[in-house]
Amino acid sequence: MTKKKKYTLRKFINDVHLWLGLGSGIILFLVCLSGTILAFEHEIKAAFAQNLVVEPSGEKLSIEELTTTLTKTHKGILTSITVPEKSNETYTFTIKENPRERRGTNLQVNPYTAETLVPEANPADAFCFFFFKMHRWLLLDSAIGRPIVGVATILFLILSITGLVLWFPKKVKWKNLKSGFKIKTKANWKRVNHDLHNTLGFYSLIFIVIMGITGLCWSFESYKNGLSDLIGAEIFNRSSPKFDFAENPDGVTASLPEVITTVNATLDYPGELSVNLPGERSAYYSVRKYNASNFSPVTYDAVYVSKAGAVLGVEKFSDKPFNVQVASLIRPIHTGEVYGFFSKLIYFIACLIATSLPVTGTLIWLNKMKKKKK
Repeated sequence: MTKKKKYTLRKFINDVHLWLGLGSGIILFLVCLSGTILAFEHEIKAAFAQNLVVEPSGEKLSIEELTTTLTKTHKGILTSITVPEKSNETYTFTIKENPRERRGTNLQVNPYTAETLVPEANPADAFCFFFFKMHRWLLLDSAIGRPIVGVATILFLILSITGLVLWFPKKVKWKNLKSGFKIKTKANWKRVNHDLHNTLGFYSLIFIVIMGITGLCWSFESYKNGLSDLIGAEIFNRSSPKFDFAENPDGVTASLPEVITTVNATLDYPGELSVNLPGERSAYYSVRKYNASNFSPVTYDAVYVSKAGAVLGVEKFSDKPFNVQVASLIRPIHTGEVYGFFSKLIYFIACLIATSLPVTGTLIWLNKMKKKKK
């Protein structure tokens, strides 16, 4: 009479890992596949976009001249202006034809001639948007797809934790442990497939966990609020700071070039400027400046200037508390943009591995099922 094997904790963790993986495999495959492609979304779009490079000829026209010309030819309210660092790039003017519009229309303007350059339709836009909808909503209605992706992400985090436990051998010795760090390419395909799942899953684990923890902020509002409370800083904080100041007490109004000069004097380094004009949300200029030599292309310093030209406040990213910095970088931390091309490449590889895990895991299960039948 054969003795019945005990149902151990490791066996329980293995069953959790197996059945959660099989149940969510297809969804995780689609989410990770789309995430792999979206890691280089901007580069894909740039490869197919028309290059709007301007030829520097003489001196640039002033912001006031460009604004005057633009408002004559385009109806609406000018809300923001982006001034690039390089001399051969276009200025971006954002105009809202309807005040209820969320973002408005971006117009690319030649700063030397005030000509509005209209780029050709980019075929990569539809391609990337297709995978964006797959990544966020599985191509379903957002109200249905968003929570499904959120639940699948939670399962992926559980799979990551249980996978890490199973990665460790039963007897934790270096002789047994070191096999988990490499892939035996000369072994049979079943062993290679097992190593691809086990070893590559281990190496990509930390990045998968980071993507999962940050990605849930888009799926569940309550999770986002809870994470904000946990780190002590609001995530996706789009509110404008409040200043106690008298609005134009002397009737003096600073011109836009004067505001830009003030900002450049306050933040004395080369970089792109993004100027939000006074409007319904704020009664002052809100200017972001991206340091061209910064460690991260997505971080910026901000200067707030009154209509009279007085500096109301300066917010330097390096001076913010660490928790506030993390909260403001949730999106680039999730997408891999936080360190530019280097971090994008790492995220691309990690997402590619994550895409393969449901496939290699299913093959491991099928091989075990065949072995049991024999």
